[in-house]
Amino acid sequence: MPLSPSDAVEAWLAAYGAAEADVAHLLCDRHDADAVAFTFVGPDLAARDLTYGELACRSRRLATVLAARGVRRGDRVPVLMGKRPELVTTLLAIWRIGAVHVPLFTAFATGAIRMRVEASRAKLVVTEPAQRAKLDPIQGIDVLETGEAFDRLIDEAEPLATSIAVGGAGTMLQLFTSGTTGKPKGVPVPVRALASFHCYLHYGLDVTADDVFWNAADPGWAYGLYYGILAPLAAGRRNLLLDAGFTPEATVAVVGKFGVTNFAAAPTVYRALGKSGLVRDLRLRRASSAGEPLTPEIAGWARDALGVEVRDHYGQTELGMVVNNHWHPDVARPVRPGSMGQPMPGYAAGTVDGQLAVDVEHSPLLWFTGYHEEPGKTAERFTADGRWYLTADTGRVDDEGYYFFTARNDDVILAAGYRIGPFDVESVLITHPAVADVAVVGRPDPEGVRGEVVEAFVVLTGEAEPNDGLAADLQRLVREEYSKHAYPRTVHFVDALPKTPSGKVQRYLLRQR
Repeated sequence: MPLSPSDAVEAWLAAYGAAEADVAHLLCDRHDADAVAFTFVGPDLAARDLTYGELACRSRRLATVLAARGVRRGDRVPVLMGKRPELVTTLLAIWRIGAVHVPLFTAFATGAIRMRVEASRAKLVVTEPAQRAKLDPIQGIDVLETGEAFDRLIDEAEPLATSIAVGGAGTMLQLFTSGTTGKPKGVPVPVRALASFHCYLHYGLDVTADDVFWNAADPGWAYGLYYGILAPLAAGRRNLLLDAGFTPEATVAVVGKFGVTNFAAAPTVYRALGKSGLVRDLRLRRASSAGEPLTPEIAGWARDALGVEVRDHYGQTELGMVVNNHWHPDVARPVRPGSMGQPMPGYAAGTVDGQLAVDVEHSPLLWFTGYHEEPGKTAERFTADGRWYLTADTGRVDDEGYYFFTARNDDVILAAGYRIGPFDVESVLITHPAVADVAVVGRPDPEGVRGEVVEAFVVLTGEAEPNDGLAADLQRLVREEYSKHAYPRTVHFVDALPKTPSGKVQRYLLRQR
């Protein structure tokens, strides 16, 4: 008899939260060696399966290689790599020796990479040839690059005999999340968070053994990593990984060729598919959206184009997914327009002073306890009595328990599912000699695809003249020094920025212009 949601949560917590929890065993070694863990799809749609047996063998040998390079338990190891077999192999190898994976988005430029490498005090970075040049300016790190030499090192290494069990409280990941001020904050993810990730895959997405599952999000970010790599491995469910940038044409081709039945992506993907006119005769069993609020037009389009509604889900890097329009029949409820659903099994939620909040005491799956070495920032996330985790997103809950997202309580920009901190972009723009002051905000995408786009308001130095060439220079600076996904689509030259008496930029006034 299937377990009830409460019993399932208890079982997952017992497995992933145990003092002897071994990540390599939980994600790989306990599964059927002949079962397919991932299907890797190339830009030409050529496919390659990776079985759990192959993953176990290769990761054990790579773990020996990493140990020989000086990686030890607790060390942070950033990985800058696309969705290829070496990525998953590297992650399992890192966890076998008790080290901590630090994801690096492949669209990041050197500046964003350097910040994460230095903040994590990493000694070694693993990358691929296409990304290698971004690491050259960073001093004091060892670089391990995929290719023939990488494969030869693995082939010649002895497999690691025993993996290190760091336990449910041990850290397995450290992501960085952007805010409105200061550098991105480190989010340590413990092994016991796998219980929450497994729960979402089961109840939120309803991924079954018969599904062809495709989470199209990038594993350089939380949703793609948590639910495109970790949750499928934990549950023993195959996921497709497409090693190519998003296009509507490629997405339609992959869904059609591989017979995808369960699809998860950001709203920007669904919007682009709808505008492309390419979606014909595709029929999904489940379709889910996360990363930013789902706009109403997608729901109407999806029923006709995909044969199923798209269900909106809500979460954060610090939480994973917590409030969802769940798909699993045991917890599914009718979708209410504009609502992101109800709390997932293992979580209790509410609102505190208009903020969406998680009830700490009654949320056994809650795993976030604080930012890495940031006690002040951590304190901002919890009420003084420690009862509530505060999301910094405003919202409401109706009388029937449906939650509605109202707005962010900060100025983080949500563009195509990615969280962009204004401070990160401003820190790059201010380095230009013509820039005296700058503020960055998010505006609704005029094309209705990306959710929001980045816009910059720039005050120039006395001798500088505003012109299109200077605007292009500033856009290029962000692309090259921070990230291609975060450059300002529009640069406004202004005489002054609106500020409070204490000097804080009033970004809400800029968004109203």
